[in-house]
Amino acid sequence: MNLALDEAPSLDELRLDVWLWAARWYKTRALARQAIEASQVRVAGQSCKPARLLHVGDAVAITRGEECFQVEVLWLRAQRGPATIAQRLYRETPESMQAREQTAVWRRADRLAAPVPPARRPGKHDRHRIKAFKQGTGDAG
Repeated sequence: MNLALDEAPSLDELRLDVWLWAARWYKTRALARQAIEASQVRVAGQSCKPARLLHVGDAVAITRGEECFQVEVLWLRAQRGPATIAQRLYRETPESMQAREQTAVWRRADRLAAPVPPARRPGKHDRHRIKAFKQGTGDAG
């Protein structure tokens, strides 16, 4: 039986690792705990412990890989439910969305500017041309 948010009992406070797991930021509570201990999750700009009590309205910063999310806690739920309900537990700030979009643009530009590796390793004739080019002789042809 899945309860909608409106039917679920309201909580005043909840452990941070439980909320991260219920909001589907991490697959297990153990992974959420590891992220918190690695300072990849901050509450109100401060690093904290997994047992920190979270309240509605708290600002949580979550770093996953190269992306950083700034979210506001809208609802506290101790049960992990479907993704549609989990997404209603928080709201990402507009500044966070803009910053993530900008970094995605920069990453795409970096990928386009990166040198393309050769399709294959140089063969005997290619190595001869490379050696001639490096020595400055004109017989690279």
